[in-house]
Amino acid sequence: MPNPPKPIEQKRMLGNPGKRALPDESKTIALPTGKIDPIRPLKEPGLQLWESVFTYGEIWVSNRTDIHLLQMTCEQLDRREDLREYVVQHPDEWHMFKQINDLERLISSNLGLLGFTPADRVRLGLAEAKKQSKLEELLAKRERY
Repeated sequence: MPNPPKPIEQKRMLGNPGKRALPDESKTIALPTGKIDPIRPLKEPGLQLWESVFTYGEIWVSNRTDIHLLQMTCEQLDRREDLREYVVQHPDEWHMFKQINDLERLISSNLGLLGFTPADRVRLGLAEAKKQSKLEELLAKRERY
């Protein structure tokens, strides 16, 4: 697959290396920010995720366009907790383990779509994946002591 497209903000920060015309900054619309309440009631695990998103992901998660995906992911997390409790009470229900695994895969996928995995933050231009060289690692260790 080809490289994923870079966000316009990242191109501006890099000095527009491709030299393609970028939209005028005065014509861009800022994403609305600020915490809002869930669309439907959530249980404790879902509420914790909701709070975390608005605490740590407020920069890139829109409270207007991403809210339905976030709500669905929070509800999936609540459902996962219900299934997990059911499996603890009924360990002979082995087929429920597959349900939990499938649900966890969905949750992970949705968290990636919301930019909450390391690879997706890099893809969105919110983080840089860089392994420390051995020299940098030794220098950092030396500074700590």
